[in-house]
Amino acid sequence: MSYLINGFRGFCMALADSVPGVSGGTIAFILGFYDKFINSLDDLAFGNMEKKKKALFFLIKLGIGWIIGMILAVLVLANLFESHIYQVSSVFIGFILFSIPLIAKEEKDSLKGKYYNLIFTLIGIAVVVLITYFNPISGDSHVVDISHVDVGLALYLFVAAMVSISAMVLPGISGSTLLLIFGLYIPIISAIKEFLHMNWSYFPALFIFGLGIIFGIILVIRLIKIALKKYRSQSIYCILGLMIGSIYAIIMGPTTLSATTDPLSWSTFSILCFLLGGAIIIGLEKVKGILEKKQKQEIA
Repeated sequence: MSYLINGFRGFCMALADSVPGVSGGTIAFILGFYDKFINSLDDLAFGNMEKKKKALFFLIKLGIGWIIGMILAVLVLANLFESHIYQVSSVFIGFILFSIPLIAKEEKDSLKGKYYNLIFTLIGIAVVVLITYFNPISGDSHVVDISHVDVGLALYLFVAAMVSISAMVLPGISGSTLLLIFGLYIPIISAIKEFLHMNWSYFPALFIFGLGIIFGIILVIRLIKIALKKYRSQSIYCILGLMIGSIYAIIMGPTTLSATTDPLSWSTFSILCFLLGGAIIIGLEKVKGILEKKQKQEIA
């Protein structure tokens, strides 16, 4: 059962990580395993041998689902994001707005009576809005060719991967949005697709990008773990701000696609897709409750 539960969690994270606007960390938070996810990554990097083994076992189960979800996203969903961006954007706004009260309820002990920490919510909103507002990338003219890697491009790929994976781990900030800012979202997605079709010319770029991901995780995880342990109230308020701010990132998402279109507006917003997003979040919350109940029964 644990393989099914964690595989499903990883699958959901991958679908979020693959598109601009929503973070896999947000999904982990919604599904209630964010702390375990962060602690496992930290234990894998810094823990003793026993902790490393336990963390690796959990992350492998999570990773299997993540890989399946990412392959599906790259092979099937990528075209959907391009051709139905406004509907997809509406779904993700539904994700966020419906998940915020669920997270607030889950973390009520950290939030209640500590409203002075709302300043961290404003900081979180500002961070995402400013990152999105100053996004210099839009359209094909800024797309980076990664089929042939030189030293400069290798360094650029490495740093971009470090920064983007840090965002993917954090709820609210989308690593895919940062890849758009770096001009690497479309090239990386395309490179993965080509690699899956046995085009080996993209392997060097993907290998360097993967190294950047590993180093990024090692650097950021310890900081997140300390923040959640020692400054949980401030961290949760900030995370909620990051999530609220990501709504603006989603609204501006269509301007950063290869075929640049106008930002999401009231006329292009889909209320049905928005409600679908909300229904999915409520469904995930129900699934979370069922899975946790089954886990408790297995332990008993």
